[in-house]
Amino acid sequence: MSEPETSGIHPGQPRPVRLRDALLRARIEAADRTGVVVDLRDAEVARLEILNDALDPLFAQVPDKVDLFDRGISQGDTPRLWIDVVAHIVMGRDKRMYRFVQDTRFGRIVLAESHDTAVIVEAVTDYVARRMVEREHAMVVAPEPKAVIAPPRRRSRVWPFVFGFVLGAAALFGVAVLAALRSW
Repeated sequence: MSEPETSGIHPGQPRPVRLRDALLRARIEAADRTGVVVDLRDAEVARLEILNDALDPLFAQVPDKVDLFDRGISQGDTPRLWIDVVAHIVMGRDKRMYRFVQDTRFGRIVLAESHDTAVIVEAVTDYVARRMVEREHAMVVAPEPKAVIAPPRRRSRVWPFVFGFVLGAAALFGVAVLAALRSW
């Protein structure tokens, strides 16, 4: 005689690791069954929390001295999982697709879009790596180029004086010729 299944888990499904994960999955399932807007919003937040938990191993590897990233979920009209000041993840129109976007001075660009958490984790990993490399390049101080010391050139101050004297004399001669022609 087989034992009745009391755990609520089917044999083919993995067991939940944590109660928090099980609660999040239960919220998503409840939102999938009902069409209530509040439940859909809860499902969005729950999916973002699942993704946030999936990103924990990545951000555990970021050195403490790197303060570029400020990860957290904002609870506004549109829930967002912020990665840093300019990049965040929102749910797509179907409320099941993750959309990883970055705000730039030219507008918002989509960095990745998928229903799969692993694809978004990979895209965020690539983004974090690029941001850390940008930070390293910004922190490196380029050495000042060595100045080639050449002996100072001594410029003669006589030539501008001579040129001005000749130009002035030519102008006076021209004025005298014009005055002589008018008097004729």
